Amino acid sequence: MTPSPQLAYADTLHVKDHCLCLHAQRAARALARRFDEALRPVGLTNGQFSLLMSLNRPKPASLGDVAGLLGSDRTTLTAALKPLVREGLATVATDPADSRRRLISLTADGHARLIAALPIWKREHHALEAGMTAGQPDALRQGLDHLAAFQ
Repeated sequence: MTPSPQLAYADTLHVKDHCLCLHAQRAARALARRFDEALRPVGLTNGQFSLLMSLNRPKPASLGDVAGLLGSDRTTLTAALKPLVREGLATVATDPADSRRRLISLTADGHARLIAALPIWKREHHALEAGMTAGQPDALRQGLDHLAAFQ
């Protein structure tokens, strides 16, 4: 029997210490847990908060515009919207100018939920940034934006 090829443990350690994707995923999960817990009293997850916030604009947004802003694909966005529509926080309608496009908007209840959630988000975000050194939050945002631009 031929022995199966083996990967050196040193390679595993190298990936653990250097993989940008792994580090970003770990940080994203930690942030998601923190904001999920903070937003629980208003019945939102961090993803729902971001989605509702992306709809807070003067005119309804197209599905494609919101997906682009959130760095999501349209299928994932459609699935994320369903519970918000069921709860009456958002609506999805056909664009009267182009029946192929769908427009998403906040409802009055959606606005009310965002109004309740925003002070919680601000408090959590302030506490998070206060635990970082001067300039670190801006450098982190800039670095993450740079990575997000690689497609």
